Amino acid sequence: MQLDDFDYHLPAELIAQQPLAQRSAGRLLCLQREQQRISDQQFVDLPDWLKAGDLLVMNNTRVLPARLYARKPSGGRLEILLERLLSEHEMLVQIRANRPLRAGAEIIVQAEQHPDVSLELLGRQGDFYHLRSPEQPVQAVLQAYGTMPLPPYIERPAAARDERRYQTVFAAVPGAVAAPTAGLHFDQELLRVLDQKGIGSVQITLHVGAGTFQPVRVENVLEHQMHAEYLEVSAAACARINAARANGGRIIAVGTTSVRALETAAASGRLKPYTGDSRLFIYPGYQFQAVDAMLTNFHLPKSTLLMLVSAFAGQAFVARAYAHAVEQRYRFFSYGDAMLMV
Repeated sequence: MQLDDFDYHLPAELIAQQPLAQRSAGRLLCLQREQQRISDQQFVDLPDWLKAGDLLVMNNTRVLPARLYARKPSGGRLEILLERLLSEHEMLVQIRANRPLRAGAEIIVQAEQHPDVSLELLGRQGDFYHLRSPEQPVQAVLQAYGTMPLPPYIERPAAARDERRYQTVFAAVPGAVAAPTAGLHFDQELLRVLDQKGIGSVQITLHVGAGTFQPVRVENVLEHQMHAEYLEVSAAACARINAARANGGRIIAVGTTSVRALETAAASGRLKPYTGDSRLFIYPGYQFQAVDAMLTNFHLPKSTLLMLVSAFAGQAFVARAYAHAVEQRYRFFSYGDAMLMV
């Protein structure tokens, strides 16, 4: 498999720059895999595509205000984006700077109405920098100084509205630096309708890292090294999921993050509790163990997430669906429309 096999043309004006006025007001492209059928729907039609006994698996990670603006002691400006928390006082980050930084460097974080706070650069880990916050816990620094880390394809600064809309309504466990975007479409009213129809939901946690936006840099897809992300699939969640499947219900993963979490926890062939990192790379040819249907947003060309979706619904079928979405002017990426694959 070559990287170009997962390319497609996307007009820039189809990349959603703002959320819709209502979470559930977007469109829904439905892919019926067996029939190879594509249908244009609205997201509020989702309950019509599910049945009593089906179970939605949702990622309850909460996005941290993970973008920091800083400077060197010499005055040079820096922009820091959290990749992941390592401990109470340490983190891996991306740093945008004029030139590479060296171990031992001091980084001064600034924000209006707050005194400066210093971070220490301990070294590098691959593409990321290892920082220590000696004065305050990392999460305290982020809450006081950080801003919402909108993805690079949203070409505007984060606004107050994003603090609410770039979180799911069920976000609960802080740790992500990007939203599990398929979950952004759900509002309380839609969750109520699903519940009334007998469609349950269960929560898992996968903390999305900034590595999700790192481009694939190899032409041979099989040579790509996946970034690690921390996840938790509890014993209670496994019991709910296994019971639903035993009773004939389908397991619908809400987002590729839920897919990665479930498939990591089901690597043995049966879903079991799991806590820890995952580097699972899902590409065409992968045999799914835990997921029967998938709800997701549209993904970037040549991305590992597009490869995952292609593995689930078939590379040619997904390519046809994406071409249809472009033709029909769907909204793409984080604040864009959704796709259901059943």
